Amino acid sequence: MSVKFFVYLLTMVVVLYAMDALRMNEIFKKNRVFQARLFYLLVLLALTYLVANFIMDFFLSSQIY
Repeated sequence: MSVKFFVYLLTMVVVLYAMDALRMNEIFKKNRVFQARLFYLLVLLALTYLVANFIMDFFLSSQIY
């Protein structure tokens, strides 16, 4: 398995932990559970992608990797 996979996995756990602090119930309308969960999942995946790519680019550009 590649290093990139582990970076994505670790980043997903960190982003999920960080997103757990948000009050998502106040943002969405009542009885829109599926849409709220879908939005939460999409934001989780998008933030994971962005943060993991930032980490990988940072290490590659600084030659620490």
